[in-house]
Amino acid sequence: MLPHVAYIGLGSNLGRRKKNIAAALNALQAARDIEVDAVSPLYETEPVGGPDDQALFINAAARLHTSLAPHRLLAVCLNVEETLGRKRVIRWGPRTIDIDILLFDDQIIDDEELTIPHPDMHRRRFVLEPLCDIAPDLVHPVLGQSIRQLLDGCP
Repeated sequence: MLPHVAYIGLGSNLGRRKKNIAAALNALQAARDIEVDAVSPLYETEPVGGPDDQALFINAAARLHTSLAPHRLLAVCLNVEETLGRKRVIRWGPRTIDIDILLFDDQIIDDEELTIPHPDMHRRRFVLEPLCDIAPDLVHPVLGQSIRQLLDGCP
């Protein structure tokens, strides 16, 4: 078993949304030093932020086991996004794929490249619902509440 556990959120609202999520998970599984251990069901959700005329998202969460350090995992996720056609044009705009590192072990990181835990995850039902499916008892290392508690308190 690889030594680190990371949780990621995935989203897509352009193209073949479900296939984009599957392709991202397959690419991560194929990457060296990453094993995809659990994947939530898919959720169709309203876009949050960004332009008003966006299509609905498909969202999911996954648990990864990895030997990669957090910044290296971020680089792999960004590479997968680029490979699958992600274009960063409009903040919170439409995208073929979005991969966010939500949690990495119980680490707290806040630098120019990476913030873990993801800074908005506790306010986003589209993140918490799928994450709760695979890790309801996981405790947020800053807020000290389980994912289930965070979801119960999320509007």
